Amino acid sequence: MSRIDIIDAHHHVWRRADQPWLNGPMVPRIFGEYEPIRRDYLIGEYLDDIRDAGIVASVYVQTNWDPARAVEEVEWVQSITHTHGWPHAIVGFADMTDASLPAKLDAMQDSPALRGIRQQVHWHENPQYRFAARPDLIAEPAWRQGLAGLAPRGLLFELQIFTSQMADGAALARAFPSTTFVLEHAGMPEDASEQGRDAWRRGMRQLADNPNVYVKLSGLGTFIHRATLGDIQPIVSDTVDLFGAERCVWGSNFPIEKLWSDYGTLAENIRRAVAHLPLRDQQGILFDTAARLYRLEG
Repeated sequence: MSRIDIIDAHHHVWRRADQPWLNGPMVPRIFGEYEPIRRDYLIGEYLDDIRDAGIVASVYVQTNWDPARAVEEVEWVQSITHTHGWPHAIVGFADMTDASLPAKLDAMQDSPALRGIRQQVHWHENPQYRFAARPDLIAEPAWRQGLAGLAPRGLLFELQIFTSQMADGAALARAFPSTTFVLEHAGMPEDASEQGRDAWRRGMRQLADNPNVYVKLSGLGTFIHRATLGDIQPIVSDTVDLFGAERCVWGSNFPIEKLWSDYGTLAENIRRAVAHLPLRDQQGILFDTAARLYRLEG
């Protein structure tokens, strides 16, 4: 079965060769030590990784360039698309509180593959898991004013939050019913205890109650540093039960997952994790929903 890959690798990977981060100190990351992939992850290596995995299209999600170069990032990825035909869609970065946001969005939309925006707003009590400066940024009126500019431009928003922020995430989705939200990494269930998983399910239910929220089955090895079928099956099954297959999409999160898995194994495990579902639902998770969300038809 053909698959569309959401390349959701957002921590200083897939960069141009002139990026200075390679020469700097190791920075603690949410997924642990990353020395084995501390290099430019360019299109040639990606195409080698996906060979024979049944991937027919891919979506690039912003990789935390210097925020001042956000437009340049989109333009550069678009140039890769022009040259290689991959990736097929782009999710760029923008700060929703930036006074120059409208102009930057307009400039990004000069790149025809742009489909959405991600600003990572996840916050956690553990500083190593924390990205945003505060847990409630998405409730800030100035931030929401910026978000309001996406839907009229036909852009979706990739929402990255932890369980403790899910009630606010659901409120955000209710407040912006015309905006499409794609929840990152199945809501990042980092607490594998029974209590933690119950809290995650309750939060996911709040989000799933909003028909404009979709969910990405990606990054499932982030906190345990492995992604076997046994590891991902419970999360995949619970997420599909809550959101329905028609609102679930798969993403590889490569090359981050390359720290503990090769691409073929990762792709095979997600196929097996949804194999019990009707064929139409499998096709939705692996292809149809991503094609619709990121406008990849044709």
